[in-house]
Amino acid sequence: MNPAIYPERPEKVGFTETHISLLFFTGKHAYKVKKSVNYGFLDFTTLEKRRHFCQLELSLNRRLSKNIYLDVVEIKQRGREIVLDSQGRIIEYAVKMRQISEDRLMDSLLDRGQVTPDMVGKVAERLADFYEKAETNNRIREFARPERVKQDTDENFEQTEKYIGMTISREQFEEIKGATNSFLREKRDVFFRRIESDRIRDCHGDLRLEHIFFGKDISILDCIEFNERFRYTDVSADIGFLAMDLDYRGRSDLSDHLMERYVERSGDKEIYIVLDFYKSYRAYVRGKVESFRLDDRHIGEREKKRAWSQAAAYFELSQRYARGLS
Repeated sequence: MNPAIYPERPEKVGFTETHISLLFFTGKHAYKVKKSVNYGFLDFTTLEKRRHFCQLELSLNRRLSKNIYLDVVEIKQRGREIVLDSQGRIIEYAVKMRQISEDRLMDSLLDRGQVTPDMVGKVAERLADFYEKAETNNRIREFARPERVKQDTDENFEQTEKYIGMTISREQFEEIKGATNSFLREKRDVFFRRIESDRIRDCHGDLRLEHIFFGKDISILDCIEFNERFRYTDVSADIGFLAMDLDYRGRSDLSDHLMERYVERSGDKEIYIVLDFYKSYRAYVRGKVESFRLDDRHIGEREKKRAWSQAAAYFELSQRYARGLS
């Protein structure tokens, strides 16, 4: 928090944190430090692992945000001082980014009614071009086999059973689970056609409104670097996350336009067969994550009530998609 350690010499340093990161803001740059945590799906518990994932975060995010993700810097200790990229013993690493104006993020723009169909269309075009060039290989394709996808959906259902009667009803749980399993059984041929037509790529993994920045160019931030299985997926699961997020915000018109423009650009007309399946999956994951917050002893009752409300709404949306799968 000491402004003197930064090369830009800011007057003050801003700070915020997430469950996995500490972020420091100088006005010109943001420095993201990974917490020493292990949640099973990610492990940052050693300095070497944090260095590795900082470098991976930089390289992966430069695919869609080249002008924002700048470098990985060394945080060192010299005597009693903390210094950046100077002489001393390395004690931590940080991803250095250009600090952006949060009021230009898509969720903030949507709140102000400033997201237009043309803007959404440009996002769709950017994603279509990205997916066309994104890496694919036999190992990546394996993640979209129906039995492999079922491992992920089964995990969701197992992890949310404890919230039945809280954020999700027994009826909702059974309906979504039944529709999901039926779709995986009955549409096996579609999943394999998606694999054969090279629609399985190294994607973004967390394509939400708050990760899309409208600056001079469209930048898409914060891809998943810490777990391959969240990125190695059908492009439908990736762009479907964003389409679901727009539906959740009551803008199905923009969600529909996103997909129409994407299909025009990519030629991927078959995406509609699996789109509601993956939208249901993504909404369910968001309901699960918000439900987890009810067990977080570090957040207050007001925030827990908000998490409960959001989780219930996501599960309702997942159920709505699931009803369209039969």
